[in-house]
Amino acid sequence: MRLRLINARVSRGGALFFGALPFLVVAVAYLVASGERLAANPNDKLLPSPTQMWSTFLDLATVPDKRSGDLILWIDSYASLIRLFAGVSAATFIALTLGIAIGFIPRVRAFLLPFVTVVCVIPPLALLPILFIALGLGETAKITLIAVGVAPVMVRDIANRVMDLPPELVAKAQTLGGNSWTMVLRIVLPQVMPRLLTCVRLALGPAWLFLIAAEAIASTEGLGYRIFLVRRYLSMDVILPYVAWITLLAVITDWLLVRLSHVVSPWAHPVEGK
Repeated sequence: MRLRLINARVSRGGALFFGALPFLVVAVAYLVASGERLAANPNDKLLPSPTQMWSTFLDLATVPDKRSGDLILWIDSYASLIRLFAGVSAATFIALTLGIAIGFIPRVRAFLLPFVTVVCVIPPLALLPILFIALGLGETAKITLIAVGVAPVMVRDIANRVMDLPPELVAKAQTLGGNSWTMVLRIVLPQVMPRLLTCVRLALGPAWLFLIAAEAIASTEGLGYRIFLVRRYLSMDVILPYVAWITLLAVITDWLLVRLSHVVSPWAHPVEGK
């Protein structure tokens, strides 16, 4: 009998091969398309060669700007990461506090859950003009957009996780004389921490989107600002490396969050094969 696809197991080497295959296909397709366009027109800007992109990337990282004297790549990266981490940190704090309150306290749930549910369906980018009008064009509006964009979904996720806690845990804690604050600290918080870190990981993608959108409209530095600044010159040798750099930063951040989750809540990550 043939082995069903759902029962097939992939070896470590096979997993590495299949995981790398899509990247190889995309890379080969780009190299072929770039080679054909550059052969027809060596000055073509749409699909620069890897050599051109690497040279431009090194210039941005190591050669000071003629006007400001700054290293453009690092100035942009620092500005964007500060905004991103500030917005995501604010959203995480909101999600933790409101999520636990909504999920654990029935009166708070009845009061806030309908409001949070409605806020979740509002497109955050539609609020961008309102934030710029109300808060100005400075950092506050950009950070607020990131926080407002990802916090409501995180709040609902954490609240659902709290509501899914086994009732017997709460009953035993009450039997032992635990008050609400003690139960939050000793039962609820440890249980929701792995889910909270997962929420942060899932929120990073939308957070980058809101960050780049805000930087494209009102900013003088940042990764999103630089991408939209050079697009008018069709500078794909800058845009594509910046996109790759943003991707690398996002992957590193995600990996660090996974490591943090293993340290904070090792019980939530059972070792395979045991």
